[in-house]
Amino acid sequence: MPGYELIGKEELKEISQIFKRSKTLSRMGFDQSRKNIYKVKDFEKKFSKFIRWPYCLGVTSGTAALRVALASLNLKKNDEVIAPSFTFVATVEAIVESGAQPIIVEVNKTLNMSYEDLTKKISKKTKAIIVVHMLGVPTDLINIKKICKKKKIILIEDTAWGCGAKYRGRYLGTHGDIGAFSFDFAKTITTGEGGMVIFKDKKMFNKASAWHDHGHENNPKVPRWEDTRKSSGFNFRMNEMQGAVGLAQLKKINYILKKQRQNHDAIWNKIKKIPGLELREYPKSSVVSADALIFFVKNRKLAINCRKELLKVKISTKILPEATTWHFAGHWNHIKLLKKKYKNLKKNFSKSNSFLKRSVSLPILVNMNSNIPSKIKLAIEKAHKLI
Repeated sequence: MPGYELIGKEELKEISQIFKRSKTLSRMGFDQSRKNIYKVKDFEKKFSKFIRWPYCLGVTSGTAALRVALASLNLKKNDEVIAPSFTFVATVEAIVESGAQPIIVEVNKTLNMSYEDLTKKISKKTKAIIVVHMLGVPTDLINIKKICKKKKIILIEDTAWGCGAKYRGRYLGTHGDIGAFSFDFAKTITTGEGGMVIFKDKKMFNKASAWHDHGHENNPKVPRWEDTRKSSGFNFRMNEMQGAVGLAQLKKINYILKKQRQNHDAIWNKIKKIPGLELREYPKSSVVSADALIFFVKNRKLAINCRKELLKVKISTKILPEATTWHFAGHWNHIKLLKKKYKNLKKNFSKSNSFLKRSVSLPILVNMNSNIPSKIKLAIEKAHKLI
């Protein structure tokens, strides 16, 4: 789950360098005073090396990463962008803010996008598909990638929860045309807030880079105040303090992933023999980030009881079953475009709802006490006895 567990002297050292030497908090400009200290640029380079992908752009949040990604596509009012029904609301908010039409697809037992439902939703208006590797489990991308290639649809990976996870030997975020990452306080690595957008195509990267900086092309031939531009934009620039924390956190990511996977397995091995528990499906050839462990139980009542019993022993759940209002499109009546298109949202995504309402999600910590798996087991067993 979180890099925030490991915030310490390494992050402080990176930030202190800014205040002791450069005294420049902005990513852009002030070149003469910053003494060649560029934390965001360095973070982008290091992340590019880690993810093995060429073009990386630091931004203010994971939501901003999605919005900047969509800004590179020249979307028009009637263009459609497809997203899964189970994701944080930000995925659809970014589509709405881009001016495109959000189209929602059911999820399957992976709790990621259903290819079967996707094929029913693609139209001539479809310009992009956003797959979400929800809570660290890869979307089964084989057929989705094929149909995107065949129909010339842009594939965006929302990898907010999947930083460091892999599918078929490649890091998530590098299978599509664009990958979007979140570094908020509860993600695998954190910059407090912050995000990263990665691109396969240099032209798309350049367009996105300018757009996230009010249209600045950062032309080296002229000073910034006379900079060239071809379009308007917005301000989603990552600042130097975020970049500094990101540099320190990135050095810890392999340790974080290793511990999360170990702790995920320790919990599942302890509870898997409890009758009626079914682990969420993991696609073949996938390596999860182990942000959370999700299992299905008999019904909604039992899922709620599991949460209640876990809370009694001071163990929380994560999103499921308690927070679907922010993470399931069936509840998003406040988004006018969705309400207008689907009328009864929950009814339109009944298959997704059937999975989610009987799901329990356990956050995976890096620093997990050895007695946690046993406490979880006893709490779940007690919840079953109450039915």
